[in-house]
Amino acid sequence: MLIILAFIILFHLAAAILLFVATIHNAWWVVSPLGRDVIYSDLWYSCNQTCYPLANSHSVSAAYLQAVQAAIILATILCCVSFFVFMLQLFSIKQGERFIFTAIIQLFASLCVMVSVSIYTAENKSFHVADHQEGSYGSSYIVAWVSFPMTFISGLMYLALRKR
Repeated sequence: MLIILAFIILFHLAAAILLFVATIHNAWWVVSPLGRDVIYSDLWYSCNQTCYPLANSHSVSAAYLQAVQAAIILATILCCVSFFVFMLQLFSIKQGERFIFTAIIQLFASLCVMVSVSIYTAENKSFHVADHQEGSYGSSYIVAWVSFPMTFISGLMYLALRKR
């Protein structure tokens, strides 16, 4: 039983670390023009040698970008909160009960990740076309997509898990 518990804790921590990396690292959009420096864009800044805020990121036309920012931050916060709730429930619930509250919070975190990355996928081309014609999704974008099934599976594991 301790091995299963350790696996669930490590799986949850791995999902949280992936969410932190996806939120903080500046490689959601990568542009490598010929003969020039590679330009990395995240949800807040665009960087080559120096970083500068994304153009019009505060305007109404980029409201989707603000939704992506809010959803990915909320997902990261919910993932951390669900871990702390799991630790509290681990020592406070009776034997045989399920970790329902932890599962609900983790599934909401999964939903927030899916919403943020889906919005970014749908609206990214229209936002970056003005700045960089030729670009591709970066490693942070991929890490965010990988963190979605990890948080979802983690939430499902908490639904099935009983305290013994």
